[in-house]
Amino acid sequence: MSSGPYNYSYIFKYIIIGDMGVGKSCLLHQFTEKKFMADCPHTIGVEFGTRIIEVSGQKIKLQIWDTAGQERFRAVTRSYYRGAAGALMVYDITRRSTYNHLSSWLTDTRNLTNPSTVIFLIGNKCDLDAQRDVTYDEAKQFADENGLMFVEASAKTGENVEEAFLETAKKIFQSIQDGRLDLNAAESGVQHKPSQPGGRNTLVNDQQAPKENCSC
Repeated sequence: MSSGPYNYSYIFKYIIIGDMGVGKSCLLHQFTEKKFMADCPHTIGVEFGTRIIEVSGQKIKLQIWDTAGQERFRAVTRSYYRGAAGALMVYDITRRSTYNHLSSWLTDTRNLTNPSTVIFLIGNKCDLDAQRDVTYDEAKQFADENGLMFVEASAKTGENVEEAFLETAKKIFQSIQDGRLDLNAAESGVQHKPSQPGGRNTLVNDQQAPKENCSC
């Protein structure tokens, strides 16, 4: 654990991506607040959340950027891909169109992040199994073919939400331990032991955390 005023040793930057209405903001809220937002408004631009977790005895602060799914915001949200250590790519199991668009989201992610970025595929709304439009097996096959981690989850019940965020962090941390992630590279999405108490976080130098309900 780091010394001084910080109660964490690492900062990992995450992005959450996927079509509008798949539940990205609700997943973030469930993870950070342990609550479900029944009337979750569509994100305008980018929203931001944080939570400190523990992996292998190390406290890690997750900086999570929740991006808008509408096409008209893609130019804005693409700027947040750079320097992401983890990318949570979300679709709605009850809307096949959101699954069909995953290839486009994956292409953006692969083109705009670094080769070490951990990509986790989440099939959200698994509590609505009776309305299912995408099978688990086909999504699992897509994940396996593209080297992605995968789970079906529910932002409403909380099922597998923790797992998605934590397993992504564990894989990032393992890359650090194995020496596959260069912590000195700005694009790594990882910062080790912030050195300037009260200073600006290097991971958000390029994009300041937007205020709540920001319409940027």
